[in-house]
Amino acid sequence: MGIARDNNRYGTSFCQQANRVMAGLLLCLSAVCLHAQYKVDRLILSGKVALHYEDYVLSIQYFNQALSQKPYLWEPWQLRAIAKYYLDDWNGAEADASKAIELNPYITGLYDLRGISRIRLEQYDGAIADYSKAIEQDPSNRNYWYNRAACYMEQKDYDAALSQLDTIISRWEKYAPPYLLKAEVYLNKKDTLSAEKWIVNSLAVDSFNASAWRVRANLALRKEQWKEADSYFSKSLHLKPKDAGSLVNRALARLRLHNLRGAMSDYDDALEADPNNFLAHYNRGLLRLQVGDDNRAIEDFDYVLALEPDNVMALFNRATLLDRIGDLRGAIRDYTKVINKFPNFWTGLHYRAECYRKLGMTAKAEQDEYRILKAQMDKHLGIQNRWSRSKVAEARKLSDIDPEKYNQIVMEDEAEQAQEYKSEYRGRVQNRQVKEQYQPYLALTMGGVGTTVSTVSLFDAEVEKFRVKVSPLAKRYSLSLPVLGVVGEGTGIPTNDVVDAITEAMHKTKDATEAANLLMTRAVAYSSSQNYQEARKDIDDYLQMDSTSYIALWQRTVCAAMTAEYEKGLTPQEMELRKAGVASDFAELHRRDAGNAYVLYCHGTFCARMKDYDKAVVLLTQAIDIDTRLSYAYYNRGLAYLAMGKVAQAKADFSKAGELGLYTAYSLMKKKK
Repeated sequence: MGIARDNNRYGTSFCQQANRVMAGLLLCLSAVCLHAQYKVDRLILSGKVALHYEDYVLSIQYFNQALSQKPYLWEPWQLRAIAKYYLDDWNGAEADASKAIELNPYITGLYDLRGISRIRLEQYDGAIADYSKAIEQDPSNRNYWYNRAACYMEQKDYDAALSQLDTIISRWEKYAPPYLLKAEVYLNKKDTLSAEKWIVNSLAVDSFNASAWRVRANLALRKEQWKEADSYFSKSLHLKPKDAGSLVNRALARLRLHNLRGAMSDYDDALEADPNNFLAHYNRGLLRLQVGDDNRAIEDFDYVLALEPDNVMALFNRATLLDRIGDLRGAIRDYTKVINKFPNFWTGLHYRAECYRKLGMTAKAEQDEYRILKAQMDKHLGIQNRWSRSKVAEARKLSDIDPEKYNQIVMEDEAEQAQEYKSEYRGRVQNRQVKEQYQPYLALTMGGVGTTVSTVSLFDAEVEKFRVKVSPLAKRYSLSLPVLGVVGEGTGIPTNDVVDAITEAMHKTKDATEAANLLMTRAVAYSSSQNYQEARKDIDDYLQMDSTSYIALWQRTVCAAMTAEYEKGLTPQEMELRKAGVASDFAELHRRDAGNAYVLYCHGTFCARMKDYDKAVVLLTQAIDIDTRLSYAYYNRGLAYLAMGKVAQAKADFSKAGELGLYTAYSLMKKKK
């Protein structure tokens, strides 16, 4: 019995210990889970704060981290979609909202978010489906009804739009926007009388609606009721003072009323509100020309021609101004561009002939005068050159391009009303001016070199092997360790002092291997400071000592690619030889390691820079297949697609590059709307 009791006691003790251990393990597991949940919650909260303060790029990074840990949560998908919407990445917003709906189809706001994104993408069928679902879940939300009606109007299904609007007006008769939208539907149907009636009804419900006054003013402008248009635009601008479109249109009405001072003030205010407004610059330039403010008029036409270099109206006006201030050669340059486009433009030929005579270029002046005389004789005899079909088509694309109307104020072909959809998902976007240029190559660079491209961690086994080899030398000679980074951004951080320090270390050492590694390090320093010629010399010497070095061949190939692109004075044959040499080196790199995403990226980037877009897309796609987070590859492939005219594919790539942290892609995507 004693033994039995002892065994039982031991058994009980073991079970108790086991239970305590299990309880401890469960407690630890619970703590780990709670910690993981806490971490994700903190990431989402940080993203919400960034979203609130309109730092959309940062918020996307937080939501990316949350989704990498818990992709089954619908909320970070929704929040990331909102951030993308504010960045004008409507494709990305639509995709993320769709994922959120897939995870939780019972959140009404998700349908609104996807619906407004689809509206921006002009996918009106999908938007109608989303708002129908939203109305099904929340029939009391008038914004959903309004947006669905607006979608029907955009689809030119005017009967359905009017039916929807009648329903909205019957349920919310004090809600002004549907009255105005109904007026727009009638305007689209060319029923001006009905449109005017509903504009008046809209203003009767809400006389403080700037959009209603603007639509009424545009209607008066179309009917050449200048005084009424001025009055209505003034009321609209009183309610919404910084509306550049209304300011430009009121200026037109004021010009017709001979209120030049008021028109000039409107153009100035319009450009303060929207510095890139084409019509404001052009028309202000004409107005300045008329009042004799020639130099400032030239500034306006310079701006117009920076936006549209082939705008013949602006070219001719600038030519006349340059002629007036005595810049005869500049005037001849602009006159010539216009005459090349319109060979029978007699006024242009006459003005250019006068410039030639002032410069003493009598022969050229007589040539222009003979062309005018011959054209006049041909016209007298009934012989007139006609525009070709291509010339007529070209002229239509540029709207009214009759050069004889060079001194007439310009207005939009149609004063379209920008549709204001009703949604909580509104806000400013981050507008940045970015150049359409490819992201740089990836290769060894000196540690500490600054770069604008820092969206992912770069790791390559060959690079790490080389870093290990030169690490003792870096410590001994106080050198930076080479890292895998970008080459060709013009940072110029490794100065001559760094190169001199490495050269001095090479002279001191008596170890051949150490000297070789220092030689390669100096090549990296040279290439980081964009001295590619010297870098290639050092790499060639290094390859004589170690012909199997993958990293040295990679570095030389990138340096050769940079040289082939930027070196001036090469003949076409020399250029082709350079390109062939770079292609040969890339082929050897692929033969040695076909799965190196960074080398594939560099090769694809080189092809894109050389305008071989088809091959560039193939190589960059291979790089993306290997490393799906390589934002530079998405960015450069997007530019290649853009060059090929494939705008939809380009926008998808810019969206992904922006999602991965390369925020300049959002600015580029916005430019291509």
